[in-house]
Amino acid sequence: MQAVPVRATAIPSVTDALRAVESLLLSSGQRTARRNAWTAVLEDRRRAKDRVETAYVLEAVADHRS
Repeated sequence: MQAVPVRATAIPSVTDALRAVESLLLSSGQRTARRNAWTAVLEDRRRAKDRVETAYVLEAVADHRS
């Protein structure tokens, strides 16, 4: 009796699936614009997080001096 070889194929992630659909539906210029916009959103989120952390530190320093 021979063992049957098992084939494992990776299940594509949601991101991979969305990129595949995006490449089918959008021209390359639109794709670039969408990716640039998403990069800007992520950068805005990072800056907002930095602002919150900075405000926390400044409040802690102000409370410590009082």
